[in-house]
Amino acid sequence: MQVSQVLGVKGREVATIPQGRSLGDAIAMLKERRIGAVVVTGAEPPLVGIFSERDVVRAIALHGANALAMPVADFMSPEVTTCSEATTMDALMALMTEQRIRHVPVIENNVLVGMVSIGDVVKARLGELEDEKRNLLDYVSAR
Repeated sequence: MQVSQVLGVKGREVATIPQGRSLGDAIAMLKERRIGAVVVTGAEPPLVGIFSERDVVRAIALHGANALAMPVADFMSPEVTTCSEATTMDALMALMTEQRIRHVPVIENNVLVGMVSIGDVVKARLGELEDEKRNLLDYVSAR
C-alpha cells in the first residue's frame, strides 16, 4: 500500500498556519480541528516547518503563558520529514518509528498534497491485516 491510497481514503486537506501567527492561534486550530499538528507556511513553498502538540508543551515549559502571544515560528520544528505519494506504508512506518514523529506532510512537485499521521498508518495496517485474515480464511475453507 502507498501513501496515495491512504490520502484517497482520508482526503487531502491539510491544516496550515502562517509562520507569523501566534502560538495561541496554532493551539486553537489544533483544538478546533481535533488534530495533533499543523503545517507552518511562509515565503518558501511548500512549508517552513511543522507545529505539533509536543511543541506546545515545550513552549509553555520555556515561556509559560507568555508563549501564547509569540509567533508559532518560534516554536515550530523547522526540520520537517516529508514523504511522497509513492512512499510505501512500510517505509513510512519505519521512518516514523526511526525519527520518532507522528505526522508526515506529503509533498509532490514542491506542493503540499496531504498529511499522514501515525493514526492513518495504524488504520491502514489494520485494514491490510483484516484483508489478509479474510483471504486466509477463504483459502482454508475452500479446501
